[in-house]
Amino acid sequence: MTDTLRTPLYDLHVELGAKIVPFAGYDMPLQYEGIMAEHNHTREAAGLFDVSHMGQAHYTGDETALEKLITADLSALAPGEQKYTLLLNAQGGIMDDLMVSRPFGEDGLLLVVNAATKANDFAHIADKTGGPLNVIENRALVALQGPVAADVFGTLVPGAAELTFMQCGVFALDGTEIWVSRSGYTGEDGFEISIPADRAVAITRMILTDDRVKPIGLGARDSLRLEAGLCLYGHDMDESKTPAEATLMWAVAKPRRERLDFPGAERVMQTFADKPARKRVGFTMAGAPAREGAEIVKDGKTIGVVTSGGFGPSVGGPVGMAYVDTGFAAPDTEIEILLRGKSRPAKIAKMPFVEQRYYRGN
Repeated sequence: MTDTLRTPLYDLHVELGAKIVPFAGYDMPLQYEGIMAEHNHTREAAGLFDVSHMGQAHYTGDETALEKLITADLSALAPGEQKYTLLLNAQGGIMDDLMVSRPFGEDGLLLVVNAATKANDFAHIADKTGGPLNVIENRALVALQGPVAADVFGTLVPGAAELTFMQCGVFALDGTEIWVSRSGYTGEDGFEISIPADRAVAITRMILTDDRVKPIGLGARDSLRLEAGLCLYGHDMDESKTPAEATLMWAVAKPRRERLDFPGAERVMQTFADKPARKRVGFTMAGAPAREGAEIVKDGKTIGVVTSGGFGPSVGGPVGMAYVDTGFAAPDTEIEILLRGKSRPAKIAKMPFVEQRYYRGN
């Protein structure tokens, strides 16, 4: 049995009264004062999340070699910019979704990948590109999210508040170099902040001194991202799904589509042109929420499966994501979901379930 790892903020989580649970190989905070309260506080003010379990790496190798593995157009990634992209296998299946940014000017790229896949991701990238790929082990990563996040963080780091959505840069806070991007996983405005591990607690405490900020656990992180229509890797997408099926073709840059030079390009583009047999959709329902694995039926026939589901506090009811046969994917299509052997009515719904409030400038 492998021991779980701990982030640089573990002791602080315990001090703040977090309920700790194992997640992606780490001991992580599930909640502090309750998932509902933490969810609502993030939507109304600002929440601070520990996401140090995610993988960070500095790539300084041949960018053409890296580009061959993902769906972004790296030639269009200017200094101070970040892009969401997909790491694909040879068949066009999604190995992971990740952020790639250029916060250090021309001095390479910063990659941020999912916790559960980081070892495989980095091994794959290093093997296929030849590197250099410096996996960063000595930094924490926190996310400050919510409508007052910019006001809070702008007081501490004025220059960071000038960033717009998907911009990034290197800043100083309390004499410490931090790497900042204006992005996040909640649908709210906010920042992701990479901090040297030995300064992580001090800087996190500094952010938490603002009464408008509260620590938020994994439970609310999941309900927030679900309402925002954002995928969770290993659930709403995996290597058995292509970008066309996952409705993530927007993450495949137009020049890459035209050049057909990303992994599995011909299959992905043909599937997209012909319309995939199944696709990712959102749904709403009443009563108890449907959970991952629940079967979806229509007129007695199985047409899909739930991949994420839960109560949406901001929506005021259960929401979820699923893969269904494309013929039943139109919004407002009435479906049934089997819960504990009983059929429950539900309806296909547009995503996101709540407005995404990223800051794109005035």
